[in-house]
Amino acid sequence: MDLTSKQRAQLRAMANDLDTIVHVGKDGVGANLVKQADDALEARELIKGKVLENSPLSPREGAEELARATRSQVVQVIGTKFVLYRETHGKPKDKRIKLVK
Repeated sequence: MDLTSKQRAQLRAMANDLDTIVHVGKDGVGANLVKQADDALEARELIKGKVLENSPLSPREGAEELARATRSQVVQVIGTKFVLYRETHGKPKDKRIKLVK
């Protein structure tokens, strides 16, 4: 399922207050980083990450590679930061993020 522009705008607004919890460093996107991001997406649905200066990947490449590995979607990439979204199935429906149609 691809996100519509309205859904992306909604998720971008929600991500403004989030802390950066995933950092792509000199090792790029490794197994530990994928596991950390996967667990965070399952718990929160929406996470913010950052590609550090010593990373071999550009912010766009890092976000897309991590999104592929975690089966999530890139909401936005701005500067060195990025936002990923994946609907969780571990939460009750009333606790999940409700996307606009």
